[in-house]
Amino acid sequence: MLQYDNSAFAYFAISFLVFYLLPSWISIGRRLYGAFIGLNDAAIGAEVRTSSEKKKAAELQNTMRGMQSLKSKWFVFNLALTVILSIVFVWLLVGVAEDGEVNSFDPFNILDIDTGADAREIKKAFRTASLRWHPDKNPNNPQAEAMFMMINKAYEALTDATARENWEKYGNPDGRQSLEVSIGLPSFLLEASNRNLVLLTYLICMVVLVPLCVWKYYSDSSMYGEKDVMYDTYSWFHHTLNEHSILKILPEVFAGSAEFRQVNMPRTRKDKDEIGSVMGKVRSQMQKPKYNHPVCVKGNVLLHAHLLRKTDQLSEGAKEDLKAMLKTSTTLVEAMLTVCKHQDWLQTALNCIKFGQYITQACWIKDSSLLQLPHFNEEEVKHCEKGKASHQAKNLQQYLEVPDDSKKGLARMTEEQKEDVLKCCSLVPRITVATKVFVDDDEDDKVYEGDLCTIGVILDRENLKEGEKAGLIHAPRYPYPKMEAWWIVLGTKEGKIISIEQVKDPKKVVRHNIKFLAPRPGEYDFELFVLSNAYIGLDQKHKIRMTTLDNSDLPAYKVHPDDAELDDEPTLFEEILNANVEQDSDSDDDSDDDGEEKPIKQLSEAERKKMEMRNARKKNAEDDSDSDDESVEEVYTEK
Repeated sequence: MLQYDNSAFAYFAISFLVFYLLPSWISIGRRLYGAFIGLNDAAIGAEVRTSSEKKKAAELQNTMRGMQSLKSKWFVFNLALTVILSIVFVWLLVGVAEDGEVNSFDPFNILDIDTGADAREIKKAFRTASLRWHPDKNPNNPQAEAMFMMINKAYEALTDATARENWEKYGNPDGRQSLEVSIGLPSFLLEASNRNLVLLTYLICMVVLVPLCVWKYYSDSSMYGEKDVMYDTYSWFHHTLNEHSILKILPEVFAGSAEFRQVNMPRTRKDKDEIGSVMGKVRSQMQKPKYNHPVCVKGNVLLHAHLLRKTDQLSEGAKEDLKAMLKTSTTLVEAMLTVCKHQDWLQTALNCIKFGQYITQACWIKDSSLLQLPHFNEEEVKHCEKGKASHQAKNLQQYLEVPDDSKKGLARMTEEQKEDVLKCCSLVPRITVATKVFVDDDEDDKVYEGDLCTIGVILDRENLKEGEKAGLIHAPRYPYPKMEAWWIVLGTKEGKIISIEQVKDPKKVVRHNIKFLAPRPGEYDFELFVLSNAYIGLDQKHKIRMTTLDNSDLPAYKVHPDDAELDDEPTLFEEILNANVEQDSDSDDDSDDDGEEKPIKQLSEAERKKMEMRNARKKNAEDDSDSDDESVEEVYTEK
């Protein structure tokens, strides 16, 4: 008889809780270790290489280390749940330690008598227990009914010789059992007073909580597409971007992303007044807004405040909203590029990559690329643009080529500031790009129509030594760490995209191959763009010419004799098909026996095998008929 077993439920609950508590405590321990002990500055991107990076490093340390890093909603919820379940786990362990024996059939315990009780005591205990747990005295009580049946089994086990022998030998009055089963649930579920509570709990879990969790998961997962970007954002980019989108409209396009629609919604009159005040200071550098939605307007203004380096005029709340936008900027720029790639918009894709550079360095279109250097402002830029031609530098690329002892713009700086500038110059990559067009496994460099041709790009970081690797980019005004990478874009003169990929390999020499099918015969000019994901003014453009030849000029392919013989041999499928055809046409073959057959030498290999199989089948049939005739003759002889 099955019964509800509190001890079995305790063991089951302990085993079940271990599957959650063990990995949860490991995760919490790692988080705590990283917050207070394990994570160093390099691991969280808080390296201080110049004095201008100190503020950024301090903010990253506050965010990624200490108590501040433990304030995420998910971590707090998981910690609270883990602590509660751990208390339940300890309580169950204590209960099991005190009385953890799983229910087994013990008639003396069921009748509440001593082990050495005689027949009189057994009968008396049986009567008392039967009267107490009889179903007539306990209507609608499943627990009483189950207990009454157990009492009868116990009395039978102690009074019937066979039942007692079975119980003493096998632990069950019914004899050997293949499986011992009990219900691992607490017995209070059977109590009539708890019936409504159990039913209500079941309804809440099955009718409310489970559908709610399924709906929440489905609704959240259905909102996001590739790279964890919302589908509404992709739709917005498809709607606002086109083949002729210029760089100045991209901040407004970016600001309309669905990820910002709750964060950038003005909540109070004070928020609206602040946005209006900041807009008056950045309006001169803004493209005339096309969309007047409050979310787009606020996001556009905050982003321009970052690009024009006017964030000191924002309130703390506005700064936090701006940081939320910048945190997803890399992913959203890649989403813009995905849209451009699908639509085949080369120039718009290039503008999106440059927009990502401007966001990272907090510069805008009219700004000099020299402002990426620490402690540089307009006066230092003007000073670098004057003087001898050999020492002039109108952009960052030219400034890196000037020897350190001849660099301009450092006259009014302290020694520490000068060291910061030179250190930054050593961090900014200087690259050379080499290209080659070839076809794999082809000795000559000729490309024929339909070949899978390859444009190999070799990128060499000259600022690194052998064995060194590129690290984090130098961007003090971008509040998050970012690794150096390069976009390699191949397009046609007509503005169509052939390939656009980001190369994240940090090695000194990076090799990247672009594969595509060679077009029709003729000469083709391609444009190869190599653009930084973070620095302004380091982009390179290379022209690649490829000549495609007519594949009819290729030498005729000669088949090896052995391969030719293999081609003549029938496949397994052909043999099976021929066998089926021959079976269907046996009657036709018999009628053709009188005709002349072609000589075997004139038959093809397939026909020759077919004829041999036919002759073998005929011979077997004749042998069978001969044996049958002999048996018939024997029968008639016997008769």
